[in-house]
Amino acid sequence: MDKLRTTNILLLVIVVPLVFYLLKILSFIFIPLVFSMFIALLFLPIMRWLTKKNIPKFISIAIIILLIAAGVKIGVELIKLSSYEILNSDSNFFLKAEQKIDNLWFAAQETFGFQIGDKENVLTQLVANDNLGETLNFVQKTLTMILMTIFFVVLWLAESINIQKVLNSTIFKQRITSVKTFLKIEKDLIKFIKVKFLVSLATGIGTGLACLFFDVSFPIFWGLFAFIINFVQMVGSIITVVLLSLFAFIEFDPTSTLAFFIISITGVQVLFGSILEPIFMGKSFSLNVITVLVMLMLWGFLWGVPGLIMAIPITVFIKIILDQFPETKVISSIISGNNKKSIG
Repeated sequence: MDKLRTTNILLLVIVVPLVFYLLKILSFIFIPLVFSMFIALLFLPIMRWLTKKNIPKFISIAIIILLIAAGVKIGVELIKLSSYEILNSDSNFFLKAEQKIDNLWFAAQETFGFQIGDKENVLTQLVANDNLGETLNFVQKTLTMILMTIFFVVLWLAESINIQKVLNSTIFKQRITSVKTFLKIEKDLIKFIKVKFLVSLATGIGTGLACLFFDVSFPIFWGLFAFIINFVQMVGSIITVVLLSLFAFIEFDPTSTLAFFIISITGVQVLFGSILEPIFMGKSFSLNVITVLVMLMLWGFLWGVPGLIMAIPITVFIKIILDQFPETKVISSIISGNNKKSIG
């Protein structure tokens, strides 16, 4: 028995790094596959409702695709609006920003006692090193990911890929258990995605209104930025506050107005992210802070920005599966941090 146990541990040590290596190498497949699964789960209740109305499956899928396309269209229009807002802004802002950056640039040289070199030369080098081919390659990869995601969404909704059957054949080996687990995964992840979307939307609106009230430039852009980056758990809020505070420092002198603005945007993040979101998520979604940070680093390393966005839903998915086995419930308990400080 000891030899068998040692063999299993050695196999686990070999298999786990191999799995993560494959996840990283084949990220161009796994990213749209996992992302499309979460999208499909969100729309499965609508699919069932349409099926009850005796609407053919291909028409139901077409309706879902149109709904997704409408959401993408709204997002594109918001991006266009924020871009228009920046392009048509007062040129005095950019002059003021350049002046403040120049002052900081020279202050840094005087404070630390070294010469960084000519700022214009550095900026020129950065622009000169901008490779058009790399930009086109990035656009091509992004479009490929989007098309693959749409393709996988259609497969999930058409049940060509059935999550419940996959769970039944690979993990549980029992139909009743796999069905119950699938229903719990569907219910919990739909709740998670809905709450995260609404909280992120409220955070974006609150951030945009704060910028508008304090007369900070580009409120639409910053509201949209706060909405998108808030999907990165915990880190997104910090990024928003830090970047927006630095941006406001360019516009305002270090006065009480700047201080009140920073307090306002911090309050928005705390209200929606640290108070309301955990309340709406419930105890079943409480995750240990250390678990969140580890998962963000892991999936961020494997899949980059998409990994940061999907890290928490993947963790919730794993936690639900671990809950189904008595021998792994202790791991699920550690992940949720029942006896420790946790976040929603």
